[in-house]
Amino acid sequence: MEGNVDELIKAVILGIIQGVTEFLPVSSTAHLVITPWIFGWSGELNSLSFDIAVHIGTLISLLFCFWKDWIEIFFRDRKMLFYLIIGTIPAGVAGVAFHDLIESSLRNPLIIVFTFVTVGFLMLYAEKAGKRQRGSVTLSDAMVIGVAQAIALIPGVSRSGITITAGLFRDLKRDYAARFSFLLSTPAIAGAAFLDFHKSLKAGYSHDYSIFILGVISATITGILAIKFLLSFLKKYPLNLFVYYRWLLASVIFLLYFLR
Repeated sequence: MEGNVDELIKAVILGIIQGVTEFLPVSSTAHLVITPWIFGWSGELNSLSFDIAVHIGTLISLLFCFWKDWIEIFFRDRKMLFYLIIGTIPAGVAGVAFHDLIESSLRNPLIIVFTFVTVGFLMLYAEKAGKRQRGSVTLSDAMVIGVAQAIALIPGVSRSGITITAGLFRDLKRDYAARFSFLLSTPAIAGAAFLDFHKSLKAGYSHDYSIFILGVISATITGILAIKFLLSFLKKYPLNLFVYYRWLLASVIFLLYFLR
C-alpha cells in the first residue's frame, strides 16, 4: 500500500511539472526526463501510459483556455485555420519520422544541457532583434513557427520557447506570439497523445488507472494556470527570466551528471 501511495504522489508531482513546463518556455520533456533521473524514479511513471495521461491533461488545458478561439477559427476565421494546418505539418512529419529516434537516443542529460543553453541564447537574441510590432500572422510566419515547433521535439528545446522565439524573430508582439504558439501546439499535442495511445493498444499495454487519472488532473489544473500566467507575464516582461532559469538548471544537470 505504501509503495502505491508513493507512486500516486510521484504521479501528481510529475503531472504538475508537465502542466507547468509544457507551456512555460523551459521544456516539459526535459523536466519529465530529468526529474526521474535525479530521484531514481522508475516503473509506471516512466511508461507510455503516463505519457498519454499528461498529454491529455495539457490538451484539456489548451481547450479550456482557447475554446472560444477555436470556435472562431472553425466557423469564421478560415485563414487562421489554414495557417494552423500549415504550421502543424512540420511537427507532424517529424514526429512520425523521428519519434523512436528521439525517445531512444536524444534523452541524454548532456543533450538537454546543450539545448537548454543554446535555445536560451536564441531567446535572448530574439528579444533584442525582434521589433514586436505585429498582432497577426502571415503564411510565412506560420511556416517558420511550424518548423520551430518541429525542432521542439528535441528534449530541452521547449515547444513554447522556440515557437515564441520564432515569432519574435518574425516581429510579432510577445503575447501574440505566445497565443499563436499555444493554438499551434493544440493539434500537435493531440497528435502525440493519439500516437502514444495507438502504440499502447498495439502493444496490449495495461494501465494503472489511478496513476493515469491523477496525471491527467494535475497536468490539466497546472496547465491552465501556466497558460494564463504566461500570457499575462509576456504583456509586460521579456523572456529573460526563463532564460536564466534554463541556464541555472543546465548547470545543475551538468554538475550532477559528472558527480554521479
